[in-house]
Amino acid sequence: MNNYIKSLTLLLSFITFSFIIETPYEVSIKTWHQKRIESLKSEEGWLNLAGLFWLEEGENTIGGDKKNSIVFPANHAEPFIGKVILDKGQVTFQSAPNATVLQANDPVTEARLFPYISNRPTVLKHKTLRWFIIQRGDKYAIRLRDLEGEFLLGFKGIETFPINESWKLKTKFVPTEGKKLSITDITGRTYEQDSPGKLLFTIDGKEYSLAATGTKEHLHFVFSDATSKHETYGSGRFLDAEAPDAEGNIYLDFNKAYNPPCALTPYATCPLPVKENQLTVAIKAGEKYSGSH
Repeated sequence: MNNYIKSLTLLLSFITFSFIIETPYEVSIKTWHQKRIESLKSEEGWLNLAGLFWLEEGENTIGGDKKNSIVFPANHAEPFIGKVILDKGQVTFQSAPNATVLQANDPVTEARLFPYISNRPTVLKHKTLRWFIIQRGDKYAIRLRDLEGEFLLGFKGIETFPINESWKLKTKFVPTEGKKLSITDITGRTYEQDSPGKLLFTIDGKEYSLAATGTKEHLHFVFSDATSKHETYGSGRFLDAEAPDAEGNIYLDFNKAYNPPCALTPYATCPLPVKENQLTVAIKAGEKYSGSH
């Protein structure tokens, strides 16, 4: 009889545990995070980056052969694909005679890569490789993607802190129209960005603030905290928020704090937090980090 009661108790405990229902808030955070993972793994996501190559003025040869100015992954590239030519801010491409290069699925022998046409980069394709031009100040680089790259194929997900709704904070938006933030990225380059405002909030009775970039309608934050370099990415995390309500309030949800691209690939150039956004409190919410970038 005692064994029967024990077995029944264990069964009921299992059934009760199995039917624990997640709150709508928990479901919303998990859904948000799943969409982020899907975006990272997509063709335009950060996980397939395979190279960032700064161009020299004049001709830059590209291909899998090490004799090229810029060497693409040899297992996914012909020895010589062609030339990328930088001429005083104008970037063009000339294909090698025997290389198959596509633009929008059509073969091309020449293409204009920069300045962009209709504010969209021209993406060229060769086997599993995709590349386009990015500009950073007065410098230009090839950003290379590989749809079968090592970081994409080796990706095992991103660990997060347990979802905790208490990290969804009510904040006050303070406009700072006309203010510019002096931002330094991981390459050491410093530049200025407009700051539409900052958020004021309290944690455990202490006041903090975060300066935003982006627009008033779509605020973006780069911040670090006491978990940085320990449980989270050393150079900080990103967080986004929508426009304030009529009273100037914004709910800032640290459960949606996410790693910058540099936590996923060495081929990104990420901004570092400005001094105001280097928080001394431990934000134990959002994405963790245990990698090597």
